[in-house]
Amino acid sequence: MPSKVGLVAAKVLGIKLHPKDPYDDYQHLEAPGAAINSADTFIEEPPHVNEFFLGAIPTGRHVYEYILSLFPFLSWIGYYNLQWLIGDLVAGITIGAVVVPQGMAYAKLANVPVQFGLYSSFMGVLIYWFFATSKDITIGPVAVMSQLTGGVVSDLATALPDVPGHVIASALSVLAGAIVLFIGLIRCGWIVDVISLASLSAFMTGSAISIAVGQVPSMMGISGVSTRDPTYLVFIRTLQGLSRTTLDAAMGLTALAMLYLIRAICTMVAKRWPQHQKKAFFISTLRTVFVILLYTLISWLVNRNMPRGTAKFKIVFDVPGGFQDVAIPVLNQRIASNLMGYLPAAVIVLLIEHIAISKSFGRVNNYRIDPSQEMVAIGVTNMLGPFLGGYAATGSFSRTAIKSKAGVRTPFAGVITAFIVLLAIYALPAVFYYIPNASLSAVIMHAVGDLITPPNTIYQFWKVSPFEVFVFFVGVIVTVFATIEDGIYCTVAISAAMLLYRILRSKGRFLGRIRVQSVLDNRVVGDHKGRVSNYGTFTGSDEATSRNVFLPITHADGSNPEVQLDNPYPGVFIYRFAEGFSYPNAANSLEHMTEYVFANTRPTTLNTFKRPGDRPWNNPGPSRRKLKAAAAAGIDAGAIDVDTSLPTLKAIILDFSSVNHVDITSVQQLIDVRNQLDRYAAPEVVDWHVACIQNRWAKRALAAAGFGYPTVLSEGPRRRWKSIFSVAEIGGSQSAAAIAELDISEKEMAASRRATEARPDIEIGIGKKGSRSSSRGFPKLDQVLTGPAVHGGRSVPVHGVNRPLFHVDLTSALQSAIANVEARLEEYEAATEGTETDGTLT
Repeated sequence: MPSKVGLVAAKVLGIKLHPKDPYDDYQHLEAPGAAINSADTFIEEPPHVNEFFLGAIPTGRHVYEYILSLFPFLSWIGYYNLQWLIGDLVAGITIGAVVVPQGMAYAKLANVPVQFGLYSSFMGVLIYWFFATSKDITIGPVAVMSQLTGGVVSDLATALPDVPGHVIASALSVLAGAIVLFIGLIRCGWIVDVISLASLSAFMTGSAISIAVGQVPSMMGISGVSTRDPTYLVFIRTLQGLSRTTLDAAMGLTALAMLYLIRAICTMVAKRWPQHQKKAFFISTLRTVFVILLYTLISWLVNRNMPRGTAKFKIVFDVPGGFQDVAIPVLNQRIASNLMGYLPAAVIVLLIEHIAISKSFGRVNNYRIDPSQEMVAIGVTNMLGPFLGGYAATGSFSRTAIKSKAGVRTPFAGVITAFIVLLAIYALPAVFYYIPNASLSAVIMHAVGDLITPPNTIYQFWKVSPFEVFVFFVGVIVTVFATIEDGIYCTVAISAAMLLYRILRSKGRFLGRIRVQSVLDNRVVGDHKGRVSNYGTFTGSDEATSRNVFLPITHADGSNPEVQLDNPYPGVFIYRFAEGFSYPNAANSLEHMTEYVFANTRPTTLNTFKRPGDRPWNNPGPSRRKLKAAAAAGIDAGAIDVDTSLPTLKAIILDFSSVNHVDITSVQQLIDVRNQLDRYAAPEVVDWHVACIQNRWAKRALAAAGFGYPTVLSEGPRRRWKSIFSVAEIGGSQSAAAIAELDISEKEMAASRRATEARPDIEIGIGKKGSRSSSRGFPKLDQVLTGPAVHGGRSVPVHGVNRPLFHVDLTSALQSAIANVEARLEEYEAATEGTETDGTLT
């Protein structure tokens, strides 16, 4: 009840307070039945606002668990052992050998010197294990993020000519990392779920095509082609420049062919000789290292006598050893303002690829990742990486797959990888001098080839959702003909528009009732005659063999059209909401409901108008010719356009099984429809039953609007409502359910005993030969049936008796609706015969 202060404030402000429950006076309802004692009556209390706020306030334990969740390694580092270390060593060294050439290649995509790719690789694998919830993910430079960073660096070269490219790349990493870190800290990792799989696939495929096409000029040595243009222009200009191909093509094309050849051979060996599968895997994994070392050796043999800084084809040249660019990242207002327009795409790219990969490998390897914590890991990595000169990094698909297959045991493998990268940074710069640029381009093209969605996957998309295939191709086409960023925005926008349209235009379905039986081997499940075991059935009555099922009347669910479905009772309709019930779709859903109701019922009172001018403008009525013909035939003018064979509207049952939240708009529109249908059914009122409602706040909202209990007429005698409640036994070993289950067990034991008498060598249960062990520790059936607890068992209502029109399922709702409709008809018939009635609520 409101406090005294609240009552005074409400009186001053003119607020009309409801009682504790809008239908607190439930004494005029019929008793729930003899099975319920008065002491067992259940009154459902509505939720209070303070419950919501108290539930939102974190406790000390919640704060402790939150802080602990920020450092997941604390939960497993204490159990680290030698076996885990061996697996992490193998995986860490393998990834270290792969990430070094890939990091240098991706730095080219980012338009920064190759050493910055190594810096990003080092920080990614070193920091991630502190915050990781995935053992397989490898954070570092990736093709798509590097391409995006390269585009930003290229675009801002004119706006910020005095700022080096690596400074812009580092600033972008800091800003994007800060945003991702914030999202992770407030535990909003679910935000990545707004991006559909079709959008993700389109983004990955379009990006892979764009990157691959952009690497062709470098691999072929074709100069004068701007790779920052849209992909289709790069492709056209590459074809136009084929005559300018140089010696670089020999270093690029053969390297690309060798990469695919080694993989094909290893795949064939693994299939043909399974005993050598592990060796084939590691050879295939290290093919990038082998190709880069081979072509570096060839480059050294060709260019070793050339003057410093010159070569017969493009090579990397000088790579500084160590961390030469350690510094605080430069991030001022001028740089930040120029980067703002690129941040949404950068954040999306950082998140979707990493979260998608980590979830996928978590499912494959049977563990669960925390998207919010993964965002913390990405955010911290991208904020600290620029202090060593790194640029934006995220999870890599190819390296993660290799790491998983290499047998990684814990995230600590990242430390091993960091050591390998550190060794490369300090010990191998002299070797890096001779790496051919064309070979690095071949490595990039080979890596992004795995990101292209194969045709078979697209076909599976088509079988599941054809419209999303359209979204996929739109995303790929936009990426090819515009930019990667435009492709991302386009697919996300189309997917969001499709979701919004589906919600806005959703229509519920009217349900009809049929009785069905479950059949096993042409026998009815639950038959008490013993022909089939009672799977999940705790009674032996004939009624238990069949059950009510409610299906769409139009068979829109694909059910057998030969099954005849209709409204379960004349004038009673069951309506199931399709996509929830909130302000976007409330109007459309309720409009569909009222149109169907009007089409399948007639008004209770036929409207007659003495003069044509008395009619409303939107109901001009029949023509004068029809009116004259009706008058001549003695037909009431109000019944000319009305199908009198249709029933009048009696009750509507709302199925809330798909509704978990209602708002002010949806409830108000439901009130308006209720008033509209009450006028349609006047002088009667429409009974509104709500079934399968599962949210207490939704119950509170509907109860505040007058739903959940019968309408009390202001005129006429106060009548008794026939309340039908769903009741359940409190349970225990003495309940009817337990007794029925025990009955089945006893029958099974009797059959076993008969088999034992035929074959004495068979033991029953856990006892010795011939022993009669009681099933599941229950007493004997005859002891239970004669026990006093059966006759004194307690049954209680499932829902509160103060809200008799909230029902646990559609069956009880329909029973309640029909019971009161028939009671009303009986009362009307008795009244017309002049007999005295007891007066029931209508």
